[in-house]
Amino acid sequence: MYFKKPALTFWQIINMNVGFLGIQYSFGLQQSAINPIYDFLGAHPDQIPLLNLAGPLTGLLIQPLIGALSDKTWSPKFGGRRKPYFFIGAIICSLALFLFPFSSSLWMAAGLLWILDVGNNTAMEPYRAFIADKLDESQQATGFQAQSFFTGFGQTLANVSLFVFPLLFIGTMGKLPTWVYASFFLGSICSIASVWWSSHTTKEIVPTQEELEKIKSESISLVSPFVDIFKAIKEMPKVMWQLALVYLFQWYALFCYWQNSSKSIALSVWNTTPEKDMKLYGEAVSWTGLVNGWYNIVTFLCAFSLVYFAKKYSAKKVHFGCLVLAAIGFLVFPHIQNKYLLFPAITGFGIGWASMMGIPYLMIVNAIPKERYGVYMGIINMMIVIPMFIQTITFGFILKHFLNNDPRMAITFAGVLLLLSAICTLFIKTKKSAESE
Repeated sequence: MYFKKPALTFWQIINMNVGFLGIQYSFGLQQSAINPIYDFLGAHPDQIPLLNLAGPLTGLLIQPLIGALSDKTWSPKFGGRRKPYFFIGAIICSLALFLFPFSSSLWMAAGLLWILDVGNNTAMEPYRAFIADKLDESQQATGFQAQSFFTGFGQTLANVSLFVFPLLFIGTMGKLPTWVYASFFLGSICSIASVWWSSHTTKEIVPTQEELEKIKSESISLVSPFVDIFKAIKEMPKVMWQLALVYLFQWYALFCYWQNSSKSIALSVWNTTPEKDMKLYGEAVSWTGLVNGWYNIVTFLCAFSLVYFAKKYSAKKVHFGCLVLAAIGFLVFPHIQNKYLLFPAITGFGIGWASMMGIPYLMIVNAIPKERYGVYMGIINMMIVIPMFIQTITFGFILKHFLNNDPRMAITFAGVLLLLSAICTLFIKTKKSAESE
């Protein structure tokens, strides 16, 4: 029997996703500011992948664990099933962002990145399940693409801050430029304020009496979430295994881009490296913030239009096309010497990023039992972070021995991987929606 949930207005869907703004501002800083900070603190190019190990490992452990716990949680006092978790995550994230600019050494920065990622992942996973819980199937596309919209918006603010704040906050404090403090302090405020807004404006759906009794009957222990995770993996729908192959190439590629975009632009446009001229490299980092800000602007501008195309042509075809556009952008990117031409080149990735943050969830959500949304959304994140983990432990070797430690070659390598990801997308077989049945 198909139960239709109460329909929400467009602005109610927006309100429930405002919290994604702060979460994604933080991720924007991770993508564009963390690696340059490592450079400022003296990291070697082949050390960068390993220094980014925090994201994959915390995502691998935290998201499915939080998902399994939230499936068995109902706390009216603290907001419901999902909201207690993403509020706790936002607090951890805000504290880590506030402390990050005070990093006095490479390993202090790396340690704070671990804490920051724990907070981000604690907040992120319940948000995905929150959409599936709250919205009827006919509105889930809008809900997931609203998260894509705020992904683009939040990361745009983060990247634009990397361009604007160096113009306003000149000089250094400790070992880092003053603008780092401004960007991270703003992120600290955005993280907690945006999540508070969503928590304040959106109530979770109260479980039925039968669901409440089931939650109470399932005791939670140290091992029970892990048992739930392994059981869910064993019973995982085939479409999720197919999506895992797409994600293997897709997310490996994205980590290659985020780790190397600043240094690629520094070489192709400014003909410099962090070791050669730190001042010129700082200009390249600032311009990279603008370039990455632009692709995120493209993301939030086109996010909702992808809902229309997904309904008309299917989510699979939309994701395939978006991945191809992103791949073309990456393949062209390292060969551009005019800094202004970087913007049209990265536009393809902006469209691809809009799809990556929402469309894949439409391909699998109908195959997931609703009482296990949390754990399966966590498992989807495992599919994201395992390729990232593989990248962090393998790409340093690949970059050093096969790509001549050239960040431009790393971006080209990422473009090839995105093409492979697009091809794998064509083999996904999605389940018919309950509504159409």
